[in-house]
This record gives sequence, structure tokens and C-alpha cells, in this order.
Amino acid sequence: MGLNKVLMAGVAACAVFLTPLTSAQDPADFEVMVIANDLTHPWSLVELPEQPLNFLVTERDGGFKLVSELGFIDEIPLELPGLFVTGQAGLFAVSLAPDFESSRELYFSYACGVANANTTCVARGTLSRTRPLKVSDVKQIYVAQSLREGGAHYGGRMVWLPDDTLVLTLGDGFDYREEAQNLQNHFGKIVRMTRDGEPAADNPFPHKAGGYIYSYGHRNSQGLVYDSEADNLWQHEHGPRGGDELNRIQPGKNYGWPIASYGIDYTGALVTPYEELPGVAMPEYQWTPSLAPADMVLYRGSEFPEWQGALLVTHLAGKRMQVLKQSANGWEVVHEIKLAEQQRLRAVTGASDGAIYLLTDSPQGQLLRLSRAEN
Repeated sequence: MGLNKVLMAGVAACAVFLTPLTSAQDPADFEVMVIANDLTHPWSLVELPEQPLNFLVTERDGGFKLVSELGFIDEIPLELPGLFVTGQAGLFAVSLAPDFESSRELYFSYACGVANANTTCVARGTLSRTRPLKVSDVKQIYVAQSLREGGAHYGGRMVWLPDDTLVLTLGDGFDYREEAQNLQNHFGKIVRMTRDGEPAADNPFPHKAGGYIYSYGHRNSQGLVYDSEADNLWQHEHGPRGGDELNRIQPGKNYGWPIASYGIDYTGALVTPYEELPGVAMPEYQWTPSLAPADMVLYRGSEFPEWQGALLVTHLAGKRMQVLKQSANGWEVVHEIKLAEQQRLRAVTGASDGAIYLLTDSPQGQLLRLSRAEN
């Protein structure tokens, strides 16, 4: 942090509040630095495998930026086929191809279409090797089979599995929640595809909805992590009022929405009388009241060795980052970190420098660096 403190003169440090649930760490042990300002509703964050440290950041209105660890921001022109921006709709995540260092391929999830007929799409492009950066050969490779009206609940998180298949979360479209149980469309599903956007050959429902469906019964999934050491795929999703879920995703499983839920409707009415049902995979952890989990990363960094193997989960309505660790009793929240400014936290990643980087959700969003405070 010494170099950053010198070079980031005039950029404020944020106060941080730590709620220690299972340890006695003090908030003074942590420091949050503002790396970059004026990001427009930033949505996802990925580190480039190069030095110095640089991040690709997506913005919901379609903006795509390179942000350095010193706070320098470069605009990267990006034109996505049929990009639709309104409400929750827009550009979502960017993901590096497994062989990015040689191929330079990027994958983008985004809302596409028009107001009365839109869905979640995936496009692939190639990032240039030299400055100014640009994305070429952009091609739409996947269109979710779930056209809807409005602009809510798209999912949009992506992760790669060891066999080079891409897993994508999809929302229930808000007004189409019953369709999350229908295997003839992609509402409320997790889908799995090849690098070319074709359905993975061994998906569990090869004769349903184009063969893409990997799991179903989801509401609006915005966190997705693959743990290569344990071979587990972890996902979290928004509940209605209550019932946000952390799930271990297994192919072919039904995760219950909306026939089983710990939450109730926003009106206070029951969505379903059932919290559990036969044949429904139960969440490994659930948040009631809802905190609106927005992203998640499996921490393997050096800055916080006590968090090795923990899930770091950012929350929008909850305005905090939680640290979840597994115990004999299942997942437990062991720390909560809140910023004094009470900011909505959208995205999180653990970078190669060991620190944790966060995006705040705002028209003037920020990139923040969470590190161990210097003594």
C-alpha cells in the first residue's frame, strides 16, 4: 500500500466498520483505499494476467473500462449486438477465456433485445494486445430462450469449469417466476455451453430447451464460483422478502423457486406455503431478511490468511461484504465489513497482490482496495 498511498495523493481512504462474529479482529486492522471514482453502475470486475495490476470493469450502461491499480482509467470501445439498457438490464459480466493469455478472448453477458422482447445474451470478442485497447470480432454466441417484457432479473454471472465449458446464471424475469420450473425455456435456470455457445454435450436435459439447462428453479442468480480444489460449484441468488440462498449446484437439480422458498412476496403475501419439498435441493445457507447478494469470490489470497477458502459475498441492500466459512455445522458468517458511507457493494475479487477489490453500485461507483492496515 505504500506505493499506492504516494501515487494516490488526494484520493480519500474510506472508513471501514468490521463486525467480528467469530474473532476479535479490530477495524483498525483493515484499510480501504479508493482506487477509482466515477464508474457508472459498475457490474463486474476481472483482473488481467499481466503486470502492473490492471482490471477490466463493465458498466451497466454498456461502458467497458481498463482500470489500473493506480487509478488510471482507459475507455475500451465495445459494441454488443442488440444491447438493451433499462432498469436492471444492460451489460453484466466479462470473463476471460481459459486460454486468454494466448487467445485474448473475452466473453460478455448482457441484456439484448427491445422493451417488449428481451433476454440474456452472451457475446465473444478478442481484446487487442497493444494500446489503445479495443475489442474486435465481437459475435453473439448465445441467446437465452426466454423473451420477456420489462427489464428485471437477468442473472448474468459466468464461470468456467475445468472442461472449458462456460456456466451462466439466468434470472426468472420477475413477472415470469413460475417458468423457473418449466424445462422448456431458460427462465430461472443455470445453463452450460461450449466456447462457441453450443450446449454442452453432457448436460442433464439434452432434449429440453435446446439442451442448455444445467439446473433450474432459480430466482435471480448473481453470484457464481467454482472451487477447483473441492470440485464444487457455488451459487447465490436473490430471494423476494427473505430467502436469499447459497446453493451447491449439481447438474439436473431443482432448487425450488417458486414452489419452495424461505421468503415471502414483496406485498407480504406468501409465494408458497413450503420452505422444503421432496426433490428440491435445499440451500446450504439462507439470508432472512434479504441482503441482496450481488457477487461472490472464493478467497485464496495472502493478505488475509485467516480467510483462506472462505467465500466473500457482496450485498446491495445489505451494504456490506460478508466472509463465509464452512464448519461442521455448515456455512457460517464469520465477518461483516461495512463502509462508513453505507455503499451498496456490487462486485468483489481477490487479486494477485493478495488484496480484495470491490465495486460499489452507484451512478458514481468506485473501485476500492481492502487490505491489511500498515502498523
